[in-house]
Amino acid sequence: MKVKSVEAIPVSYQEPTDHNRFRSVCLVRITDTDGRVGWGEACTYFPEATRAAVPIIEGLADIVIGQSPLHTEAIWHKLREQTWWYGTGAGIASMAISGIDIALWDLKGKQLGASVLDLLGGPARERLPAIASLHGTNASIDAMAEEIAAHTATGLHGAKVGFGKAGDAHLGFDEARDLEFVDKVMTAMGPGKELMVDLGVRNFWDIPTAIRRARAFEDRGVAWLEEPLGHDDPQGYAALRAATGIRIAYGEREWNARGVQRIVDSGTVDVIGLDPGRVEGITGFRKAAEICALNRRQANAHNFSTAIVGAASQALSFASPACYLLELQPVYGPAQKDLVDRPIWHQSGYVNMPDGPGLGIEINEDLVQSARLDRAG
Repeated sequence: MKVKSVEAIPVSYQEPTDHNRFRSVCLVRITDTDGRVGWGEACTYFPEATRAAVPIIEGLADIVIGQSPLHTEAIWHKLREQTWWYGTGAGIASMAISGIDIALWDLKGKQLGASVLDLLGGPARERLPAIASLHGTNASIDAMAEEIAAHTATGLHGAKVGFGKAGDAHLGFDEARDLEFVDKVMTAMGPGKELMVDLGVRNFWDIPTAIRRARAFEDRGVAWLEEPLGHDDPQGYAALRAATGIRIAYGEREWNARGVQRIVDSGTVDVIGLDPGRVEGITGFRKAAEICALNRRQANAHNFSTAIVGAASQALSFASPACYLLELQPVYGPAQKDLVDRPIWHQSGYVNMPDGPGLGIEINEDLVQSARLDRAG
């Protein structure tokens, strides 16, 4: 039962949680000599990056074909070694490795008749709280507060809201508007619900602005503030850490466990975002999450892509002692609800436990083919 083929499939889909923007990712389909199939995802997001991932995955396929899918660790190291010149653990090479690695874990589970969660050592906890992960897009703060409260009323334990995103919300630019938003959302959700604020790439806060806003958010009970100074500003984050007690989150734009170790060592981060479709797959996520656990930091899956990354995030979050919750998109588009037979969801605010071999999902291959970014016409 060796690997017979590796296929890179660039796809494009509409994302309702991101103001119906089109996103793209590169799926990976690995087939073994008995006809079993494992699926993975390179979380590339942009069409140019997705197209660029295709030849890298196709080039790396020579390393994988003929190997046993059971040897995920050995193959992972070989993939990293191959990219020494054009990746060295970063960039699109890391995303390509991620897609291959996730697919191999899925295939390994199917060969062994075991879930990825079991292969990871089993659950570190029996229950995993879920929160809503969405973007602020509406011009009306009252309408956004009502929408978010409706999502958390289903049992979700809170919401993480992206500022500075597509749409008309215009969050992250005007302090008075931001504070009005926080006040109204927290009031609408009611007691016992947490609010996390995630700054977007369109927002640019200097250090005094970040300190002032962080203190105001802290006073209002915001659970954490994500990427207020972008993804790489160690001196700025040190100043922010010294000036406020709010929990600081960043890290989802790191490429590997070494990058996670670097930001943990800086002493400026409390919650580290990890994306299995970016951080060198399930193998890379596990190594990074172990660093978080050893350093008493919270790891948090950046589960904002297709149902394949969702299933990987589900298994990894249950398996890792550093993961305390899982973000779910409260409105599913085709890349979540139609792509697989059993999209990850929650019951009364707790994520369902993974089961079934591999990632525990079956892929709608007709949908994949119809969504191909490179299809004719």
